[in-house]
Amino acid sequence: QVQLVESGGGLVQAGGSLRLSCAASGRTFSSYGMGWFRQAPGKEREFVAAINWSGTFYADSVKGRFTISRDNAEKTAYLQMNSLKPEDTAVYYCAAAGRVVSRESAAYDYWGQGTQVTVSS
Repeated sequence: QVQLVESGGGLVQAGGSLRLSCAASGRTFSSYGMGWFRQAPGKEREFVAAINWSGTFYADSVKGRFTISRDNAEKTAYLQMNSLKPEDTAVYYCAAAGRVVSRESAAYDYWGQGTQVTVSS
């Protein structure tokens, strides 16, 4: 069982930066692939980034601006978001996958409650 808690969201101006954190409970954090998704009002949840033993993966819309990382000793995953745009406004969720990470939300076994990111123009 893994519990995930996101933090670090907030209001930022376009061009600014935020770093989201996802703190995990449980003793097997290092064995999980981690992903970040987001959901804007009236839209479906969409893949943002993922990290596992083989590397990192990004949605085209955030590639070059966002960086996903993890600290297994701290049981925490991060999403560094730079050059933020108003279209990045959404609730951001972290998720843990016991098998393989994917761009599909169905691949993930555990989810956090989400953190709001609002980018003003």
